Amino acid sequence: MPQVSSKPTRNFASDNNAGVHPEVLEAIARANQGHVVAYGDDPYTRSAIAKFEEHFGPDIAVFFTFNGTGANVLGLQSLNRSYHAVLCSEFAHIYTDECGAPEKHTGCKLIPLPHQDGKITLDSVRHAFHGIGDQHHVQAHVISITQSTEMGTVYQPEEIQSLAQFAHEHEMFLHMDGARIANAAVSLGQTLRRATGDLGVDVLSFGGTKNGIMGGEAVVFFNPKLRTDFLYLRKQGMQLASKMRFIAAQFEALLSNGLWQRSAEHANRMARLLEAELRRIPQIKIVWKVEANGVFVQIPRHAIQKIKDRYFFYMWIEEECIVRWMCSFDTTEEDVKDFAKVVAEAVQA
Repeated sequence: MPQVSSKPTRNFASDNNAGVHPEVLEAIARANQGHVVAYGDDPYTRSAIAKFEEHFGPDIAVFFTFNGTGANVLGLQSLNRSYHAVLCSEFAHIYTDECGAPEKHTGCKLIPLPHQDGKITLDSVRHAFHGIGDQHHVQAHVISITQSTEMGTVYQPEEIQSLAQFAHEHEMFLHMDGARIANAAVSLGQTLRRATGDLGVDVLSFGGTKNGIMGGEAVVFFNPKLRTDFLYLRKQGMQLASKMRFIAAQFEALLSNGLWQRSAEHANRMARLLEAELRRIPQIKIVWKVEANGVFVQIPRHAIQKIKDRYFFYMWIEEECIVRWMCSFDTTEEDVKDFAKVVAEAVQA
């Protein structure tokens, strides 16, 4: 007989750990009828692309991939040649958590910049933009930002616009890793288009997995000229799904009936509730503003294992004892309060 775990069925380690939203599962089941042409030449994929055009504008080009690393790598590869460089945060997912895949597959160099509350600044970009035209130096060609950031904060519209303006004035591009763009957009009270293309983003990695779909991401081009070779890059990059209808059906559900917004709003609200509960515990410190669905906390080291005995989670900055706690579309108020109670008990000396 399998042993029954005493640990809670939901944790705060990652929104990747959450299940699949029921509306997405229903969409997959509906798509599982009969035969359709493979590799995206099917009505489900066309319908999903139409949904993207509703949300992002009629002049976009969108391509589905299996995962976020694939979307980021291929999006960057479409913009760069091997002598180019990408300017990004020192904590960017493309720099710290993709096992060197962007550099391996694009051949270009990632240049990490210092962050302020998770965000790179125009000043840091200016400082890194040098050696242009010098054959001995890589050529800065792309600015990549993550929205919401790896610290749970959100770039304000004017911050993105200023980075986009600098990029375009210097014949560069702005790439956005939007694994949690839904959380950022609802935090700002913006539509998906206003939070991305309208601010000057050239290429977006649009995340679905962290917002309730089973699996799949999308690369969105706001400048169709940039997508010229993408069909071939995606195939060569092993990101072309044969049964694409099942990825597409998930996105159609996510972008219908406000599901993307409802799920992200709920996750953000649970993060604010978690923040409020944790602020009652004097032994811990909220490190960055809670602007999306993540709460980052500095906690006494002796409490780490006590909490992990009940809840799995990730250390974020080991030497400073900063941890990350994420909320998801299916996090409940009861989950939050039970977790906060465990934390409060664990920090007692």
